[in-house]
Amino acid sequence: MQRKLATNCSISFWPPTRKKISNDIQIKKIIFFANNTINRVKIDLAPLKAAKLPVFFIVGGPGSGKGTQCDQIVKKYGLTHLSSGDLLRAEVQAKTKIGTECKAIMDKGGLVPLEVVLDLVKIAMLEAVKKGSKGFLIDGYPREVKQGDQFEAEIQPAALVIYFEASNETLVKRLLERGKSSGRSDDNIDTIKLRLDTFFNSTRPVVDHYSKKNKLVKLSAERSVDAIFADVCVQLDKHVKK
Repeated sequence: MQRKLATNCSISFWPPTRKKISNDIQIKKIIFFANNTINRVKIDLAPLKAAKLPVFFIVGGPGSGKGTQCDQIVKKYGLTHLSSGDLLRAEVQAKTKIGTECKAIMDKGGLVPLEVVLDLVKIAMLEAVKKGSKGFLIDGYPREVKQGDQFEAEIQPAALVIYFEASNETLVKRLLERGKSSGRSDDNIDTIKLRLDTFFNSTRPVVDHYSKKNKLVKLSAERSVDAIFADVCVQLDKHVKK
């Protein structure tokens, strides 16, 4: 039994592409949900492992500007920008079986199993390899230490974790300003504070974990876009083939 996944709108190239997963990627995968548990069939990652492409985890709070930096990185280095949140939302919007089951879990306030998110990331990475990607930016990932460890155990170790660091005060100010111009309902002061509390509480252990592994680079996000990007390039130049 084989099922197509809605991963196409969650991969950023330059220029962006919405092309569907190549039919020649052989993926055999069955996921069953039963009381929020799953049975998994192994995805063939041989093409991904053979490519030996660098993986960079991108971490930063809402309003840190990591999305802007990722766009700049994609343009200059030809890396593939993947967002686990976008991948999951694509499944929900496409109303696939996994998307429907995930929505049911989230509607009840539950957390989608890490394995489900990881499998979506795997498939997106396989698609990108077929398109000639030079490496991966995994945005907003990992959200917890276990998630990062699982990624590195099942796929490959991250070359680097880039943390765009900004104070709580700076992030609140930026998000409030964004809310005025965008009209986003989640950019109000109460929601913002809750989001930031959640981010800092979950991210602190991740930052400490990768710092101990000498894989973490902290970059101040309280500067101009160009100044931050210059520092990003210094780091990426050490790992990306030119």
